[in-house]
Amino acid sequence: MTQILMVLSSHESLGDTGKSTGWYLSEAAHPWKVFSGADYDMTWVSPKGGFAPIDGKDLDDETNVAFLDAFGDRGPETVTPDAVDAADFDAIFYVGGHGTMWDFPDNADLSSLASSIYTDGGVVAAVCHGPAGLLNIEVDGKKLIDGKRVAGFTNAEEAGVELTEVVPFLLEDELKNAGADHHAGPDFEENVVVDGRLVTGQNPPSANAVATAVVAAVRAAQAVDVADV
Repeated sequence: MTQILMVLSSHESLGDTGKSTGWYLSEAAHPWKVFSGADYDMTWVSPKGGFAPIDGKDLDDETNVAFLDAFGDRGPETVTPDAVDAADFDAIFYVGGHGTMWDFPDNADLSSLASSIYTDGGVVAAVCHGPAGLLNIEVDGKKLIDGKRVAGFTNAEEAGVELTEVVPFLLEDELKNAGADHHAGPDFEENVVVDGRLVTGQNPPSANAVATAVVAAVRAAQAVDVADV
């Protein structure tokens, strides 16, 4: 069975606003539905482990409701990065949410897992603010996203939710600074960018399509593995 590592943020404070944040529910729920339909086995991981803080708890979304029915109101219980072996996974998927901006970029254990999965022929994927986790992944001494086409939450979208001065950096800017070829679509409309085994999406409306693209990328990678046998 195909194995995918689903990464959630453990960070729950939205800067100095006094508001909470975390991982964004629909950006986990919609991929979960796609991956479940593809018969993937999912392992949930977060920097701190345990139950990670949920944001965007929209219960008018039937997929969100189904996800919480499956896992409970706190979502899936996660393990820490040191509890998993990259060799067990065909893909890693960074779920978005503003919390990722604080605890994804500098988590060396997560970056190491992603690097190993990619080096072994697996797929690395992220949606919305999830690409914050891609910033410091290195493969063969070079940043994974350097020269790669990517999508991620844009500066315009950050301004649209009035958090430009709250987040520790602007994701679009940092993706570009890391050498990525950032492709922005219209604000809050589906936008998915595939560059080989790197799959990224711009925003919450992209979550379903990102997951669908991941399934296609994993199947392509597995077909290459079979052909090499």
